[in-house]
Amino acid sequence: MSTGRQGALRDRKHLHIDPAHPDPDAIRRAAILIRDGGVVVYPTSLLYGLGADALNPNAVDRVFAVKRRAATKPVSVLINGRQDLDCLAADIPAAASVLMERLWPGRVTLVFRAACGLPPNLTAGTGKIGIRLPLHPVAKKLLEAAAMPVTATSANLSGGPACASILDMPETLLREADLILDAGELPGGAGSTVIDVTLSPPVILREGAVSASAVRASLEDA
Repeated sequence: MSTGRQGALRDRKHLHIDPAHPDPDAIRRAAILIRDGGVVVYPTSLLYGLGADALNPNAVDRVFAVKRRAATKPVSVLINGRQDLDCLAADIPAAASVLMERLWPGRVTLVFRAACGLPPNLTAGTGKIGIRLPLHPVAKKLLEAAAMPVTATSANLSGGPACASILDMPETLLREADLILDAGELPGGAGSTVIDVTLSPPVILREGAVSASAVRASLEDA
């Protein structure tokens, strides 16, 4: 491990957190940072993500800067519950309701028509927004405490591999994030399955943790 990485991981902004029973004080600190426009590294079911206030365009810009992400690429978000869809999605198609009922919470991102008034950088001008309901206990508690939609993009540099461990993250990202919630080694894998529910029938844009056959079965069974 390099000297720079050792320093980054000894920094007071690097917090080890129990993945099953997250410390309320650590969660509260992360939530306050997010509400204040900060960027937090946090665990999801498979990989680490970068969390910021999804409704704050300046906070979203910071996520793009930390990731070195092109402004043409939209950012997906996590929500605390289906009630949060009202401020993010213009409508909820019937197929989306079926998929949410059968595959949420967890490893499926649904792409909706974006509601009016969302930060333009969040959707990158696509008119659509990807939304997921988290399953990991730390992510769930963070969303509850923040009480707002939080960005769900992977904690890596754009074009680089997604990270299942803090030790795998680029030093620049560790330095520029405001807080790191380290839940240890995550399972890793292909990330969430992304489904565009603005189309009929819905279209799988990326097959990930949930197989295409499982998605089709959920729709057919309904």
